Amino acid sequence: MEIPVSGPSFYDVQAVMATDWSSAVDALEQALCDGLDPELDPIRSRVEAVSGELLLMPSASPAWVGTKLVTVCPRNPDRGEPLVQAVYVLFDGDTLRPVATMDGTALTVLRTAAVSTLAARCLAPASSTRLVVFGSGVQARGHIAALRDSFALRDVTIVDPAAERASALARDLDAKVATPDEAEMLVAEADIIVCATNAGVPLFDGEAVRKGSLTIAMGSYTPTTREVDSSLVARSLVAVESRHSALAEAGDVIIPMAEGVLEEDDLVTLATLVTEAPTIDPDVPRLFTATGMSWQDLVVAAAIHSNSGTSIDGANTHH
Repeated sequence: MEIPVSGPSFYDVQAVMATDWSSAVDALEQALCDGLDPELDPIRSRVEAVSGELLLMPSASPAWVGTKLVTVCPRNPDRGEPLVQAVYVLFDGDTLRPVATMDGTALTVLRTAAVSTLAARCLAPASSTRLVVFGSGVQARGHIAALRDSFALRDVTIVDPAAERASALARDLDAKVATPDEAEMLVAEADIIVCATNAGVPLFDGEAVRKGSLTIAMGSYTPTTREVDSSLVARSLVAVESRHSALAEAGDVIIPMAEGVLEEDDLVTLATLVTEAPTIDPDVPRLFTATGMSWQDLVVAAAIHSNSGTSIDGANTHH
């Protein structure tokens, strides 16, 4: 058996995050325009571990095959470690040869913020200037950077009970800090609201959210947890990555459906928003809720590798 002399290229955190936000967003948009159907993507599988869980997220296209191995350790944030950590492996779609590995934690930050930004391009007012972000972790940082790349944001506020961490992020990103007690006042004035927390219950009163604004809820990925309440869901146009993933994992959708305020037919998919540009009632709030899907990792990982100029036979040059 012949073993290749050179192995797959490796992309570390710096190499992954060197990808500009608009390139990642454009790659996702192009994939949907080219006919990629998120409804065909497999639901992630889970393996329980002593300290948390291991998730497997595979996806395939004609040109590429890939999978992400993800660990979730709830105790990590208290120890100064990331809650979510991952590694990604990309294979050539024809030979199925592994062509790249990359830091999956950085890839998750990049693709998640890019997906949210793609939804915001479809749903948020083009004139949006006021952003409120709940949370001060890596996803909060990524969403602020990605949304600033697509919108002329002049007023960014971070809401988090962890005041020291929130203040540090605010200093880095030229943003303001507020306490959860100020949430209702802030969301009432916001053009875009991002929920990027590991909270299991709603972060604010949905009645306070104004018409025409966009709320992005991406921190919850289980059927029993959510970041927004049913009153906001009942008032909003609700958009999801795919119906099957939302119905399987998104507590922000599953719980309101169980309460009778949302029907499956009410859900608008991201693919529909991108490819059909449906007319949206200006007098209702918009909500995009996402759990993260395997096709998103595959599309962005393939874009990173393709744009690097590394051939399938390239050496390990990304460290």
